[in-house]
Parts: sequence; structure tokens; C-alpha cells
Amino acid sequence: MQGAIIPVLRADFGTSQWKLGLVAPAGTIGFLIFAAGVGAVAGRYDTRTLLLLGIVGTGIGVFVMGLIPSFGFFLVALILRGAFSGIGRGSDRPLLSHLYPHRRGRLFGYYDMMWAVGATLGPLAVTIALWAGNWRFAYYALGASFLPVVILIWYLPNPSVDGGDDPLTLAELRRISRNPAVLVMAAGILFSTGVEGGLFTWLTTYAEGRLPKSLVTVSLSVLLVAYIPGRFAAGSLSERFGYIPLTFGLGGLCLLSAVYTFMLASGLTVLVGVFCLGLSLSGLYPTLMAYATESTPEHSAPINAIGLVVSSCSIAGVPAAMGFVIDGTNIVWAMRLLFIPLAGLLIVSAIAWVRIG
Repeated sequence: MQGAIIPVLRADFGTSQWKLGLVAPAGTIGFLIFAAGVGAVAGRYDTRTLLLLGIVGTGIGVFVMGLIPSFGFFLVALILRGAFSGIGRGSDRPLLSHLYPHRRGRLFGYYDMMWAVGATLGPLAVTIALWAGNWRFAYYALGASFLPVVILIWYLPNPSVDGGDDPLTLAELRRISRNPAVLVMAAGILFSTGVEGGLFTWLTTYAEGRLPKSLVTVSLSVLLVAYIPGRFAAGSLSERFGYIPLTFGLGGLCLLSAVYTFMLASGLTVLVGVFCLGLSLSGLYPTLMAYATESTPEHSAPINAIGLVVSSCSIAGVPAAMGFVIDGTNIVWAMRLLFIPLAGLLIVSAIAWVRIG
């Protein structure tokens, strides 16, 4: 809901553009620290307990975000919510990796597809709450929706996993950090999630004045709804084409879509470009994560943590930098800066394809 709520926060609290750029960093500071911590202690603590703690805390944090009296308190609530989200997200993908060791690419794609379903509903929830008269209703409803998930985790039996993550040592950490597949993953995720962060935060701002007012928040939903077929396709195609060729192809399509959207499209055709952006951008993160995890499956949690930390930094940093660009020039030039990380992604994937295979 973050991108959709930005214009509302600006109107309600009179917040400047550069301060709104702090929303993304605030949401990722706690997330980054605790996701990294979970990766470091994997194999030593019960995954069920970590998941329960993360989901309970996230639900409470989301509900509290609807109670905030000022923009400053909103940032504090984001930090706390992010911390608990880091605990949950640091635990779930490694568990999936061990449950389906021979189908990681497909299942990682499907897992992130479900993220896309939820992310698509977020802006719609804000729109419905605004129609009902108060944006805070969206946070109350989302916070309450965590309750059935908590009940499921509490009552369902523990999953049966053969093996699991080995406890992480300093020597193993050094080995992981030198793994070429992990380095490619980190660089690819840095570029691709930076683009995601920029779009999630500033797309609705870009849409203002270019689309009818009723379609401004819907533009973000168009981006996110494209993630659903995009990630389903990426999960299926990864087994047919391989991780790196698929990454290169998706990166090329994403760059072309970005050029069309922010240089050529106008009016309702902007939504066509936005959909193509989401369709191609969506498959990059799960594909890169599966690529690195396949290389060191006994340390799924640390690799997951590396991916989450890198993506958190990129998702936080790029929108903040774009906020300063918007203050200095305008939103158009800020969106066109996204061409740079997409070109970097193509270079990294091309080098990996040639040098690593």
C-alpha cells in the first residue's frame, strides 16, 4: 500500500517530497537488520517459532500504522513493522527451499506470485478506504487479516523436512560471499529491486496529470497485477530456459518497456507500458534467488538473507535518491533514471551467461 498512500500522506500531513522519499528507507531499516539476523542463526532456532513471531508482530505493526497522529510517527511505525517482517521473510523462503529441493525455480516463482496477489490488493485497499472516507481503514483491515494466518501456523503440524540449513560459520560465510552465483544474484537483485522501489514509491506521482484522477492509484495496481502472470510464467520457464538466460531476456524486455512508458507513452497507453513493466520485472527476483540457492542449498537462509538485505538497500535507496531528483528537476527525469539499473542488469546477466554458464 506504500506507493498508493504517498499522495494521501502529502495531503494530510503537508509533507514535502524529500520527506516522502524517507518512507521506503524507514520501511526497510528494521527489515534489513532482522532478516540478516535470521539468516545468521538459521539451523539453530525453530523455524515455526520465528515465523509465528514475525507474522504476529507484522500484523500488530500494520494495525498501529493506522493509529498514527503525524508523519513522524508513521515512519517509526514503519520501522517496527519492518523489523517483524524481516523475521518472517527471513524464515519462509529457506523452508520452501528445503521442502521442494528439486523444484526451487518453479516454487520460488509461485511463492512470489502470491506476494504479487497481496501487493495487488494493497492499492485497491487504499482506494476503497478513501471511498469510505478514511485511509486509516485500509491499515485496520490489513492488520486484522493477519489473525487467520497466525491461527494456521499455531494449529497446523510441523512440516517434515529432510536435512535443513547447516549452522553458519565464519568460514562458510566467506565461502558463500565468494560464490560467483551469489555475487551475480546480489548484483542482479540490486539493480532490479531498485527499479521496483522507484516504481512502487513514485509511479502514482508520475501518473498524476497524465491519467484521469480516478486512475492514478489504479496505475500501481496495474503494475502489480502484472506480477501475478509474470511470476507464474517465470517459475515455469526457469526449468525450460535456465536461470541466467531467463534473467537476460526479462531484463531486456523490462528495459524496452521502461523506455516506452517514460519516453513515448501518453494518456491511457501509460497503463499499457506499466503492465509490460510489471510483467517483465516481476520474474527477476525469484529467478535470481533460485539461481544462487541452487549453488549452495545447505545455506538457503543466509543466501535468502543476502538477497533480502541487498533488495532492502536498493528499494530504500533508489526512491530516496529519486525524491531529491524530483525536488531539483521533475518526476519525468527521475523515472528515466531507472534506465541505468536496467542496463546494469543486462550487463551483469550477459557476463554471467558467458563466463559462468
